[in-house]
Amino acid sequence: MLQLGLAVCLAMTIAPVAVAQSLRDKINELFIFGSGQDPLFLAGTADPNNPIAIQAHGSHFVPSAVESNGSLISFLTGALGANVSNIPISATSSGTTFRFEAGVPVPTSTSAGPIFAERGQTLGRGRVYVNVSVTGFDFQSLRGVPLDAIRLNFTHENVDFPGCDSIFGGDCSQHGLPALENDVIELDLALDMQVRSIAFVLTYGLFDWVDVGVALPIITTSIRGNSVAQVVPFGGPTAAHFFAGTVDNPTLQASRFIEGSATGIGDIVTRAKFGISESRRTTIAILADARFPTGREQDFLGSGSFSFRGLGILSSQFGDFSPHVNMGYLYQSGDLASDAVLATIGFDQLLAHWATLAVDLLSEFEVGESSLVIPPDVHLETPFRRTISPSTIPNGRDDRINGSIGFKFLTGAGPIIVTNAMVPISGGLRPDIVFTASLEYTF
Repeated sequence: MLQLGLAVCLAMTIAPVAVAQSLRDKINELFIFGSGQDPLFLAGTADPNNPIAIQAHGSHFVPSAVESNGSLISFLTGALGANVSNIPISATSSGTTFRFEAGVPVPTSTSAGPIFAERGQTLGRGRVYVNVSVTGFDFQSLRGVPLDAIRLNFTHENVDFPGCDSIFGGDCSQHGLPALENDVIELDLALDMQVRSIAFVLTYGLFDWVDVGVALPIITTSIRGNSVAQVVPFGGPTAAHFFAGTVDNPTLQASRFIEGSATGIGDIVTRAKFGISESRRTTIAILADARFPTGREQDFLGSGSFSFRGLGILSSQFGDFSPHVNMGYLYQSGDLASDAVLATIGFDQLLAHWATLAVDLLSEFEVGESSLVIPPDVHLETPFRRTISPSTIPNGRDDRINGSIGFKFLTGAGPIIVTNAMVPISGGLRPDIVFTASLEYTF
């Protein structure tokens, strides 16, 4: 009876873990063509009913045997995760800002301010800013390659063993001997990835010159994917590598389809803005914010690593026209995330007492080479030298440049309605457009 009780408790403990499947797991399924096997494992070749000599070829493409194949899959999941956590969050303040002179509030701005950029003015001691925003976008391309038309090429392990040279009459240390090492798995991949975020932002004017705040995003990530893999024999049909079937009747093509979604807390951000200098026309401030890895990385809800941003802010005011410049640095602790130099330039224009136009050009320029790297080309030496490119996705920097335009509308009750469209101009993983709508209030 005791043993039965222990077994039931153990089953209850293990069951949730067994059925829980992250979105990263689902992405990996696009490379699995045998139930419960490793990515790129050839279940047909490894069938115990096949001769032992054939079974041995079942694992010659798996990531544990071919480092470049594993790196290619890691690149794809790393690129998806790094970009989902980069959802824009509203500025630390909005509406008219104040400072106190002899206990009397004096306005320090005329327009409702920028949307994602920062202006130099702080809220004013004791004032509170709250914002609730909804943001949505669909990823469309990765380094210029459409997400629904990605080609990946997986190469064979370079196999060498005692006696190989004499058996095959050549140098087995060269990639391409035996000849079956020239076989390639071509994989056509189509992905659809949607991200929706509801963000809650709170900023408090601790002093006239200091604002502190926090941002809490709730993120939903949805993915759909389809993969079609084809074994390409070298020089004609071969029975050495196949997904299913038999040596005499091999299946050289296989496909997978996946879909899933996840919802949860994203990476929480804490922020502080410090006013440095303020005159009638020009305001200077600095902003520091820290982003904590509270979102589940395995479900593409967060980055999985800590990041810190420091900004210098310069803003001016010429009547109803208020230009601003933000310059700073982004530190990211993750292995697949690069530090970046930040630069934003833009303006907000008071169109009427109830309407403000906000326009910005926001950019991130990676420091050094990108941490997300496609593995190098594979060179096969025999029977003749040829080169296999791992993917149609190029290597390169993932600098981000986004254009943003939006409007703020003051309602009769006091809250401000915000609409914004952000268009990626360049970058790594890109949507066509990012829409944001929000409601904000300062009191």
